[in-house]
Amino acid sequence: MPNYSGPRSDHFDGTRFFDPDGVPPRSIFDVLRWQSKRQAATWPDWVPNRFADTPPRRVDGGKVRLSFVGHVSWLIQTAGLNILIDPLWSERASPVSFAGPKRHNAPGIAFEALPPIDAVLVSHGHYDHLDLPTLSRLAARHSPRVITPLGNDLAMTSHDKAIRAEAFDWHDRVELGNGVAVTLVPTRHWTARGLFDRNKALWASFVLHTPAGNIYIVCDSGYGEGKHFRRVGEAHGPLRLAILPIGAYEPRWFMQDQHMNPADAVQALADCGAAQAVAHHHGTFQLTDEAIDAPVEDLRAALDAAGTPRDKFAVLEPGQVMEITASAA
Repeated sequence: MPNYSGPRSDHFDGTRFFDPDGVPPRSIFDVLRWQSKRQAATWPDWVPNRFADTPPRRVDGGKVRLSFVGHVSWLIQTAGLNILIDPLWSERASPVSFAGPKRHNAPGIAFEALPPIDAVLVSHGHYDHLDLPTLSRLAARHSPRVITPLGNDLAMTSHDKAIRAEAFDWHDRVELGNGVAVTLVPTRHWTARGLFDRNKALWASFVLHTPAGNIYIVCDSGYGEGKHFRRVGEAHGPLRLAILPIGAYEPRWFMQDQHMNPADAVQALADCGAAQAVAHHHGTFQLTDEAIDAPVEDLRAALDAAGTPRDKFAVLEPGQVMEITASAA
């Protein structure tokens, strides 16, 4: 696969991207240490969904309709646009179809039930976020624009030239139409799709600018010192909603620099100042060692410990929907 080539910057050294406020990814030796001593909880093989969404064709006006597909995949409908976040309808989050983390529940929206998709936001190259088979299916059926950080477009177009990938840098604002736009913002993470391409593409979170206010979408992030969350709140606030990851966090010695735990997510909500949060990145793929229900239980405990009302940080199941309106912004 071709690698990104571009000018040096404060987060690109000419070969690899880096986070000036972050840390490098764990070494292969740390990976082997974790795997050799791993004590992973046992997840149920399959958890049937209690909900299934059949979205409307369009949502017009100032309302935003958010449907949770599962893991970090969302359908966001507003101002006549249909936008997917890190879409993953495959059975595994893996480079191969016969191995790797597999689904423990079905997508909350059947692929055939999707409305016409106008735009897709893909945060980075990890296989549980950038799923090439799903992107190819979307390209064939809907031909949406695919907005992604620098370098990830090369993985997409080398796989399928029909994927309409557009690559952008941190802080770039992209107009999606009908008054809706997205800004790519720094996040504390990293990316790779193989053993030799670490950080040769960029990663990002998103701020989606909608008629109902700004929505901060964090698909993967460590907490660190919280600088990224505070900066987004300062630059793009007031935030109407923050979509924050709460899963894939154990063991902490290995995961803390790349994935928040629920207590970190509660602090991130306070730091960015969003009026409301909703959780994701849990309960679909077993990527780390915690139990399937641990993120939700730990989130409730973290909210109680922080004195934050539980209803300020919602947890949806796949197929559930939430709506926000301009009047609440």
